[in-house]
Amino acid sequence: MGKKRVVIGMSGGVDSSVSAWLLKEQGYEVIGLFMKNWEDDDDSEYCSTREDWIDAVSVADVVGVDIEAVNFASEYKDRVFAEFLREYQAGRTPNPDVLCNAEIKFKAFLDHAMKLGADLIATGHYARVRQNPAGNFELLKALDASKDQSYFLHRLNQEQLSRTVFPLGEIHKTEVRRIAEQLQLPNAKKKDSTGICFIGERPFREFLNRYLSYKPGPIKTASGETVGEHVGLSFYTLGQRKGIGIGGLKAHQNADGHSDAWYVARKDVENNTLYIVQGHDHPWLLSPTLSAGQISWVAGNAPDKEALSAKTRYRQADVPCGFNAGSGQFSLHFDTPQWAVTPGQSAVLYDGDVCLGGGIIETGAVAG
Repeated sequence: MGKKRVVIGMSGGVDSSVSAWLLKEQGYEVIGLFMKNWEDDDDSEYCSTREDWIDAVSVADVVGVDIEAVNFASEYKDRVFAEFLREYQAGRTPNPDVLCNAEIKFKAFLDHAMKLGADLIATGHYARVRQNPAGNFELLKALDASKDQSYFLHRLNQEQLSRTVFPLGEIHKTEVRRIAEQLQLPNAKKKDSTGICFIGERPFREFLNRYLSYKPGPIKTASGETVGEHVGLSFYTLGQRKGIGIGGLKAHQNADGHSDAWYVARKDVENNTLYIVQGHDHPWLLSPTLSAGQISWVAGNAPDKEALSAKTRYRQADVPCGFNAGSGQFSLHFDTPQWAVTPGQSAVLYDGDVCLGGGIIETGAVAG
């Protein structure tokens, strides 16, 4: 029997580049696939597709794998971007990376890889897959906790996980950089991309302006006092502190003479009103419970444990929670109220290192 064929998504970044090399070292036949997902303004200063493609080709050359480019821009627009805009228009704050993984990297890409005769697909994500004694596939956190990306992968199902390998799951980012330098990869020192996949590093408000209709409206405090005007609810996120546009607003001073910062706390879409509150721990920013819909379970069914842990945003430690499954949705209850629980973001559940799945936050009840 010949070598197993793995098709790996190569983005031109250091993580997927080292992943390709590791797979080759492990004895797989490796084919690189470069995905082009965005082409509305490819010549702009913010979109680095051309540069990334050159990097990916140079790396493939050093590692000794074939690479081809595939264009998923129309699938991306239909399945990810349209949903992204709908969510923003509705006043929520979506997470496009979660959608992109579910609809492009582990669907359109997986389908294309299978046509190329792949046995497996691979990406440079920091996560792990294992098969448990019952034969089910589990999604686990990466060993490098500071880089773990299981949060973004929580919508993957049994079929997808059974065909996926994550070569970086067991190693630390520092080791990835070390390997890249040792191999003298042309992108060894390339910075990690931090922008939303299709927007790159461009100014976000200016980008959304091109696609969304919006209208200004009042900014009010918790007591109902109008203190300014917002430029459109889509452009604000719960917990936001900078760029609210209330520069002239005098802050109420505390007893010690200090004044607390103002935060975005609520969006009233019906009345086109943005509410702000003063102080990081204002009750309007704290949620003891949340409900989530559009749910997806890695095992194919809801967990049967009531005590689990959850993340309500990516850069956050897991927090213990009570879990109740409903029909098509679930609710979580936290001992410690969670800060700025944001509709549109993902609530992702864990049992230790095992990522169980999650859903899109619909509401976070506030403490007061």
